Amino acid sequence: MNTTLHQVITRRLLKDYEFKDKEGTWLREGRCPHCGKKELYTRAESPWVIRCGRENKCGWEGHVKDLYADLFESWSDRFAVTETNPHAAAGAYLTHARGFDITRLRGSYTQESYVDRELDASTATVRFPLPGGGYWERLIDRPQRFGKKKARFNYGSQHAGHWWVPPGLDLKTVDEVWIVEGIFDAIALWLHGIPAVAALTCNNYPRHALEQLATLHGLRRPTLVWALDTDGTDNDGAGQRYIRKWVKEARQQGWDCKAAQIKQTGRGKIDWNDLHQRDRLGPEHLKDYLHEGALLIARTPSEKALLIYNLANKAEFPFEFGNRLWWFKLDLGKYAKAREALEDKDNGLTDDELKDAALQECNAVTPISTCYPRALYYQRNDVTDESWYYFRVSLPDDRPAVKNTFTGAQIMAAAEFGKRLASICAGGLYTGNTAQLMRLMEEQLAGIKTVETIDFIGYSKEHGTYVLGDVAVKDGALYELNSEDYFEIGKLNIKSLLQSMKLTVNANRADYNDAWFSQLWTAFGVKGLVALAFWLGTLFAEQIRASDKSFPFLEVIGEAGAGKTTLIEFLWKLLGREHEGIDPTKSTLAGRTRTFGQVGNLPMVMIEADRSNGADKQHAKQFDWDELKPLYNGRIGRARGIKSAGNETYEPPFRGTVVISQNAVVDASDAVLQRIVHLNFDKSGHSAEGGAAGKALENWSMEQVSGFILAAVRRETKILATMAEYAPGYEAMLKAHPNLKSVRICKNHAQIMALVDALEHVVPISADQKRATFDLLTQMAVDRQQAINADHPIVQEFWELFDHLNETDQGEKLNHSRDDELIAVSLPEFQSRATQFGLRVPAYSDLKRLLPESRARQFQTYRTVNSAIRITDGRGVSVKCWVFRRERAVASKH
Repeated sequence: MNTTLHQVITRRLLKDYEFKDKEGTWLREGRCPHCGKKELYTRAESPWVIRCGRENKCGWEGHVKDLYADLFESWSDRFAVTETNPHAAAGAYLTHARGFDITRLRGSYTQESYVDRELDASTATVRFPLPGGGYWERLIDRPQRFGKKKARFNYGSQHAGHWWVPPGLDLKTVDEVWIVEGIFDAIALWLHGIPAVAALTCNNYPRHALEQLATLHGLRRPTLVWALDTDGTDNDGAGQRYIRKWVKEARQQGWDCKAAQIKQTGRGKIDWNDLHQRDRLGPEHLKDYLHEGALLIARTPSEKALLIYNLANKAEFPFEFGNRLWWFKLDLGKYAKAREALEDKDNGLTDDELKDAALQECNAVTPISTCYPRALYYQRNDVTDESWYYFRVSLPDDRPAVKNTFTGAQIMAAAEFGKRLASICAGGLYTGNTAQLMRLMEEQLAGIKTVETIDFIGYSKEHGTYVLGDVAVKDGALYELNSEDYFEIGKLNIKSLLQSMKLTVNANRADYNDAWFSQLWTAFGVKGLVALAFWLGTLFAEQIRASDKSFPFLEVIGEAGAGKTTLIEFLWKLLGREHEGIDPTKSTLAGRTRTFGQVGNLPMVMIEADRSNGADKQHAKQFDWDELKPLYNGRIGRARGIKSAGNETYEPPFRGTVVISQNAVVDASDAVLQRIVHLNFDKSGHSAEGGAAGKALENWSMEQVSGFILAAVRRETKILATMAEYAPGYEAMLKAHPNLKSVRICKNHAQIMALVDALEHVVPISADQKRATFDLLTQMAVDRQQAINADHPIVQEFWELFDHLNETDQGEKLNHSRDDELIAVSLPEFQSRATQFGLRVPAYSDLKRLLPESRARQFQTYRTVNSAIRITDGRGVSVKCWVFRRERAVASKH
């Protein structure tokens, strides 16, 4: 171990695991993170692996490469290339990260570099030339930046049918050849004296290499040991499937075959290189790996059962064969009689065939399920206190495996287990008893891993991760859903439980085409860019609220046919969803609360909430725009009870953004209107060219454009830095505008301006397009200020009718006030006079709700007034009136 690296690791181990100072060649009495006992130990001079001394009760072990990953990331920064050592970082990586003696590898590798242009990231690599032409290389500088791409073949590599051979391994002299997947695995075995070659991928059958090997050895061919990677999925992983396939094919070609497999513990995948670093490639260990391999390629249930029995010497146990669940129970008396009877018949059977036939005769092996259920992991929803075990059910035919959940109660009783199995899997029957089920669960649930869950889709602030359907993004790196339906992101295992909303995001960069941007500009102009900027900001709403404490709503209104639906449906496609929005008037408050909680850093679009007539009118009144106010700051504002014996409630945060799309302007309080960025679409700017562009936008498929969301969130750091840099300046500029008074309006529009700047990280926006969009946003802010200064349209209509009916040649007819500064009006009298003249007036209930908010003529009170216009016997009549202060510009005497 490198001296500097050794000092840093030792210092951290002493601090983090409470080891005692060095005692001879060992560090001892560290605290185990798994069982908590002071039983950890490791070698003092080379502390690569830490182990718990309670081998039977705990058995935890950790490699410093996993425990302190930051020390094994940027190799080219710590080991600079020199003229005398041009492969310094590559050599250091192979030595310290892989544990190899590089003196035996000299000349077989070089140090190169790789650049990912989309991520604008580069790294040094360790490169190995391949037979057939081309190369394979491992990325060695912070490879997590590149997601799952931690290694790569060059484009057009011709390695199919070949294998890679470690330098100095002479295949002419070997009696056995181990065939593994990776180059590092082959090196690890070779350094332990095991002749190993790398097939490079599990689906690469080394046909040409085997032909050459057969030529070298003639009739005395070596035995092939197939040792491809295992993923711990009980014969259902790609490596296991291909081992069985290649063993069958190789045997047909005259090769003697074995298999070797590493039994996974569920605490992270272990490969041959990991075993090399853990000193677990000795003869006693190889025996276990060959036994696991023999189980994998057993030809009959009885053969597999005997292998297990001979090793474990258990009288009964469950096991899998052919994607069915079997039970082995040996009655030695019946077995002996059956074998004796078969020997007496002298059918020429071999000893193994006699064993197999005798086991079948005494019914020692019986099927107890028509499929094979395997518990993969435990998942829990802490909010609702619900938990499940996630199972994969493999089927014996060509149907794909079924994956679903079982509750704790369902895995504790054979009857309940059988019911659940039959309900999730066509033809899935369990015929065993509860004792057999308990034995199966005991084996499968020991050390089972836990997967963290979220009950929404999108960005999880707690995990710093975007969960977007079948892909996830964290720190700019892309991850795909694994075969067990969750994301493995370093030490984080995470999945979404939400099933009612799906995103279909195409992660193939080559399929993404940003030519749509010019069509969006042609069809919708600057208003389209404002909407796009808001959509971009939506993807970072949680981060923006964390710094700015708020994020605005977007209102898209306009007459029918103006293009609102086309725009919103296309913007949804950029996020991987065929959708327009939800109608809040058709759901209950509880339903809307749940809907608002379904997304993180995604928009919640509300449509058609402006109904004001017909059968929907009464139902529409159930929706109040003021419900939206808490969403502006990231709160839903409504708690729901949790089923428990206590007083627990759950008030979910609002993680998304709000988009309102309808024909009419939102009719709401000032508090809501100030939170809105308002876009008004009409047909005045429509043209044949714009219509064609709009039609072209409709024809883009999600496969072509959904890469937008990945292009955006993978540039999270740059986009948020742009927001932080420009938003304060834009806000100050708007506050200085003479027509802007509302701080909230200035802040909202400044955020969208900064997001227009951030668009340049994702789409080819020009300087002219940005300037035009800034001008529009400034005008939108002014218009919004005027909108909140003005009276509600119903109030404006009321005063227009009042002035028309009140002022006549004979004087005022509706104003009862004797004070020249006031107006006193009786609403019943106002409505009666309007009806007399055939005028339609606003609803009485709307007037009662909105008149107190009158601004042009400020509402004072509702009281009895001595009328100046209704006189009886020379005295004014008392009338109940709404009293307002008259506009000074129109104040006059009676």
